[in-house]
Amino acid sequence: MSRLVGHITRTIFKSENDYCVLIFRVKENDIDPDYNNKSITITGYFYDIDDLDEISITGEFQKHQRYGEQFNVSSYQKIIPEDKNSIVAFLSGGTFKGIGEAKALKIYEKLGDDAINKIKQDRSVLDDIKSLTEKNKEVIVNKLLELDQSTDTLISLTDLGFSSSDSVMIYKNYKEKTVDVVNQDVYSLFYDIEKISFQKIDKIALKNNFKKSDERRIKAGIVYAMQTLGAERGDTYFYKEEIFQTLKIVINYEPDYEEFENYLEELVNNLQIVNLDNKYQLINYYEADNNIVKRLTYLNNKEDIYCKKDLDKKIREFEEENGITYDDIQKDAIKKAFLKNFLIITGGPGTGKTTIIKSIVSLYKDIYNKKYSDIDDSVVLLAPTGRASKRIMEATLYKASTIHRFLKWNKDTNKFQVNEHNKSDAKLVIIDEVSMLDTLLFSSLLNGLKYDTRIILVGDANQLPSVSPGEVLKDLVKSEVFEVIELKNLYRQAGESNIVNLAYDVNNGEVNYSLFNKDSDLFFYKADSMDLKDKLTTIMKNFKNKDYHDYQVMAPMYKTLNGIDNLNKMLQNLFNPKSSNKNEIVIYDVTYRVGDKVLQLMNMPDDNIYNGDIGIIMEIDNLKKEVLIDFDGNLVTFNKSNFMNFTLGYAISIHKSQGSEFKTVIIPVLKEYGRMLYRKLLYTGVTRSKQELILIGEAEAFQKGVLSNREDSRKTDLCEKIKKRYS
Repeated sequence: MSRLVGHITRTIFKSENDYCVLIFRVKENDIDPDYNNKSITITGYFYDIDDLDEISITGEFQKHQRYGEQFNVSSYQKIIPEDKNSIVAFLSGGTFKGIGEAKALKIYEKLGDDAINKIKQDRSVLDDIKSLTEKNKEVIVNKLLELDQSTDTLISLTDLGFSSSDSVMIYKNYKEKTVDVVNQDVYSLFYDIEKISFQKIDKIALKNNFKKSDERRIKAGIVYAMQTLGAERGDTYFYKEEIFQTLKIVINYEPDYEEFENYLEELVNNLQIVNLDNKYQLINYYEADNNIVKRLTYLNNKEDIYCKKDLDKKIREFEEENGITYDDIQKDAIKKAFLKNFLIITGGPGTGKTTIIKSIVSLYKDIYNKKYSDIDDSVVLLAPTGRASKRIMEATLYKASTIHRFLKWNKDTNKFQVNEHNKSDAKLVIIDEVSMLDTLLFSSLLNGLKYDTRIILVGDANQLPSVSPGEVLKDLVKSEVFEVIELKNLYRQAGESNIVNLAYDVNNGEVNYSLFNKDSDLFFYKADSMDLKDKLTTIMKNFKNKDYHDYQVMAPMYKTLNGIDNLNKMLQNLFNPKSSNKNEIVIYDVTYRVGDKVLQLMNMPDDNIYNGDIGIIMEIDNLKKEVLIDFDGNLVTFNKSNFMNFTLGYAISIHKSQGSEFKTVIIPVLKEYGRMLYRKLLYTGVTRSKQELILIGEAEAFQKGVLSNREDSRKTDLCEKIKKRYS
């Protein structure tokens, strides 16, 4: 580590979480005398830093791929100025509100080079400076005290083992109480600051002589165990025994069971956990459930909307203009969309869900005499994922976005800027692919909408549930309280699509092999674990000259001989083999080449790309360690800081395919996939295909998967809460 002393001359960038890029004028250093009196770029996390502040920094020089040499600061300390220019600049630089250069000069003239220390030792030295008001004096004294506290506290936090970014985050949260909070219970940080993980705090606590049996550790471990169970299973409540078993794993220690029960009860008494007849729920999920119940009950009980227009006539006109004929159920869904304050429309593939959404938006414009520009403000189309929002936009020709983008998610703070304090003006919100909607996200969406905003949920309850905890669509339908229109008739390819018929067979737990290999849309090729790759290679050669968007290999799991990881390597060698004229880069033991098909794994709203998006690598710069990826014309540059956000996309998981559709889908089905091959997963995979579906593998494995009615067995309480509200 190197140490430099100097002052900040300019702030280039500062994020909401206090990550800064600054121009720093070096006064002295322990690296090279040539750096003195030079300006360099420094980066790091800084609390309450202003231009002209003199600071001492510790860290090291690093070569940034795009911006060149920068000094990465791991810790810093403000320096008390001790000369006229520095003192005047310090006091008038913006830190001390109301103190301009004239007042700062008066302070220096009265107190001299030791002005700052004199003020800290005895605030009365300011009383003789007539130009200062009482408020000026209070600001100066309090700010100097805070600066001393912040510097000492940040140093103590980094000494404990926290990073500079964590230290700034912690201090901003607790301010002058930071030291007391950390000394009293370092695990409080886990409860209060979402971005600081239990594992990180636990490691620091144990390193600083916390006992494994410490009550504070076990209580935090219980909450973390419940979070872990939720992430793994999608449950929103848990039983005592499963919490205990998971607790032992996450804290690597087995507490006395009676003590565990006592600690669990204390967490309930502290309102961190809720006990619902021995079903234990984290408070944020309990509150989210109640918020959903309250808001939807209000809309459901609200008097139906009176629509002056003749809806039947409007629907007939839309049918004629678009060459569509709706059945009675579809017409009912469209009419209810204009009468009900809250409506659920469900249906499998080919039942017309997307067409109905398009007609609702179009008729809304007509009925309420809206221009297309006005619809953006009053009618909002949403979906949980980027691919799903793009698909609904392409199908309806109306603007759509992800829920995160609509709510203006801030990735630094993990907060939504559209919320209960800053609500949207939308009059009607239509959410597609609602099977992917989780409990917390739906509650946040409701918070961002006004109470009278009409809501229509559209989805297929038989699809895989959300990645995050909850099963919103299934619970709302199962409650039998809300208006649900179930679309049943098939219209895709006049109901003759073998793919759609297979999807319904799979959903009903049936296997009809007569559907396969008779037409040009549905095929089953036999293969076992040992020869699957060879046979898959033969099949995939037919796609080498096709657009990468048109086809997709999907598998149930990542590991095993024929898992996604190994299939990606095989397909990469087929579609994009190693070549002397193609740059390549190795990232986390995976080789990427120019021309590779890749899958986005994380939401990056600032770059307008989302989890599930698929792109192509256009350029690789090995010197800068940068990868340029094209997502449907949207060029995004990745570097070391976010390489983990994408992976090879020749083969993807069926879970990642949700919300997407492809002309051709290829799915291996093998006994080696075991319990990961089940009905709902297969149904979701089959329904991703628009024109052609190819299954390759073992008929026995496919049949076993179809008969496996594993519903993910999610434990959720939303349905019960709704029923109690209406009982």
